[in-house]
Amino acid sequence: MFQDIEKRIVAAAEAALLQKFSLSLRVSLEQPKQTNFGELAIPVAFQLARELKKAPKAIAQELVSAMGPVDGVAAFEIAGNGFINVRLDRAAYTAMLFDKGLPAPQPAPNAPKTIVEHTNINPNKAAHIGHLRNAILGDTFVRMLRRAGERVEVQNYIDNTGVQVADVVVGFHFFEKKTVDDVKALIVSTGRPFDYYCWDLYAQVSAYYGQNAEALEWRAEVLHSIEEGSGEIAELAHLVADAIVKAHLKTMYRLGIEYDVLPRESEILHLQFWATAFELLKRREAIFLETEGKNKGCWVMPSSAFRVIGGKDKAADIEEEPEDKDDSKVIVRSNGTVTYVGKDIAYQLWKFGLLGKDFYYKPWTRYPDGHEVWVSTDRSVVENAPHFGGGREVFNVIDSRQSYLQDVVVAGLRALGFNEEADRSVHFSYEMVALSPRTCVEMGIQLSEEDKKKPYVEVSGRKGLGVKADDLLDKLIETAQAEVDDRHREADAGERRQVAEIIAVGALRYFMLKFTRNSLIAFDFHEALSFEGETGPYAQYSAVRAGNILKKYEERFGPLDFREQLTPAGLQRLFESEDLWQLALLVSKVDHAVRRAIQAGEPAHIAKYAFQLAQAFNTFYHDYRVIDETDVERRVGLVWLTSFFREQLRETLGVLGIEIPRYM
Repeated sequence: MFQDIEKRIVAAAEAALLQKFSLSLRVSLEQPKQTNFGELAIPVAFQLARELKKAPKAIAQELVSAMGPVDGVAAFEIAGNGFINVRLDRAAYTAMLFDKGLPAPQPAPNAPKTIVEHTNINPNKAAHIGHLRNAILGDTFVRMLRRAGERVEVQNYIDNTGVQVADVVVGFHFFEKKTVDDVKALIVSTGRPFDYYCWDLYAQVSAYYGQNAEALEWRAEVLHSIEEGSGEIAELAHLVADAIVKAHLKTMYRLGIEYDVLPRESEILHLQFWATAFELLKRREAIFLETEGKNKGCWVMPSSAFRVIGGKDKAADIEEEPEDKDDSKVIVRSNGTVTYVGKDIAYQLWKFGLLGKDFYYKPWTRYPDGHEVWVSTDRSVVENAPHFGGGREVFNVIDSRQSYLQDVVVAGLRALGFNEEADRSVHFSYEMVALSPRTCVEMGIQLSEEDKKKPYVEVSGRKGLGVKADDLLDKLIETAQAEVDDRHREADAGERRQVAEIIAVGALRYFMLKFTRNSLIAFDFHEALSFEGETGPYAQYSAVRAGNILKKYEERFGPLDFREQLTPAGLQRLFESEDLWQLALLVSKVDHAVRRAIQAGEPAHIAKYAFQLAQAFNTFYHDYRVIDETDVERRVGLVWLTSFFREQLRETLGVLGIEIPRYM
């Protein structure tokens, strides 16, 4: 609605610029500082003053005269020294609101595809709180794009051949002397979850390396076996990784997160993706064989090919060989094994459909809602499997510590001559998640007196210090359940549990989203679950409040039928009240907010918009006695506004992946 009018205003202004001044210029709109100035403002006259050598006010006057009438606009007014304020036609806009009900745009089956890769948890242990920020950011960005009518493919890359998986295999094979059958028994055991077992084992192996450097030879042996893809060690690695991936997907589904395809690193190797990319890189001389120094025998990309963030390698969480931390980036080690970034270059080429190769696919699982997720394989097992990859634009949701490696991947594309694809390869970065000290205590993490005084405590999966995602969610549900049980003892126990889960998920998702991506998060249990302030439960509670008003109205006055009970003229009379008009205007901007958030690459903008909606409605709730209004037309109008708010807040929260519970 609102964005449709914006488009018409922009088109009229750009046409006027072309007509009056022969200028082809993109026009932007602003929000006036005061509502009495109008709903929008056009500041373009100030941009042109120097070029046209005219006063901004004179330019604005010529533009307004050339723009003529615009559907949905009551007037263009020149204000100050050259702003063009826009006043909407409230009658026309009201009619649009009343007739709202058009479905969100759907992409054509052959529309250009946007690929969003997120989650990307190493399949070696349980997911932790840091992984949740990645997955929630990625999932929300996918929802934003789909709300805007984009065709989106969701990928979750599975690094099942990396050092993290190798280290867990070292633990099973060399430490615990377990066979493949032993590990299979562990996986199906009804005791401790397998991903939790591996969490502890990984930490033990990492600690052992610290005291016994020679044990790193075990890691090298396992990595070679995995890359060769045969033998008991390779089978053990495959078994461990698949079991952990199943656990990860189950965890993420608790938060409403789904995927389309799971491309696995093993197939990148077995199907010669990397070998093909390697030959391309050598042919274009993007990499060279180092013949001296500490990188002797390695294939490296020269430092001149990529940008180093902050003057150093920031890939703090990627376990490469020590010689990789150099001016030139090692792509293939001297022992012949390819580094993480080398495989990622091949993967990025495939995402854009540039490699000339594809995976085979087979179904992995079907979600309860019927959506099927597929996984890559190295041989054909299913006829007519979907086609994946071949995107126009690619967003890689990866934390900011890996900016350096993402730069190297983009440099690889450019070195191969794929500059357009390099420009459309976006590192959707974010800062890490820590824990507030009181949350650490509540989750059973022992802190020193010094740590208790810190504003936040960093977590480390390698050290086994952290909060598992499922444990955090269980604790949130448990706390929400206590509150729901206390307030609604008469309700069914299963229903109360469902309400508690919706509140907990909403609290967690909103907390992870309300901060901009470049902000470090210190997750705090009590802050996330609070019913006051900028939280998920606060927004949910506003929607529940609106639902209660609608329910009480129907109980007192009968079923709602706005087509029979309210006319556009009646709604227009309601909006003669400036505060009600401003509320309706704000509530109608869902798609406008989504578009702006996509342009900024900030899901936090949608969270902020949801909070503004909730605040505005709560003010309305306290200022207007909706059910007790004696004027029938006005009462129905207020009920309609309540219904409109609830519907639009539901849409907004849906973009954030947050449901509205039946009660709170």
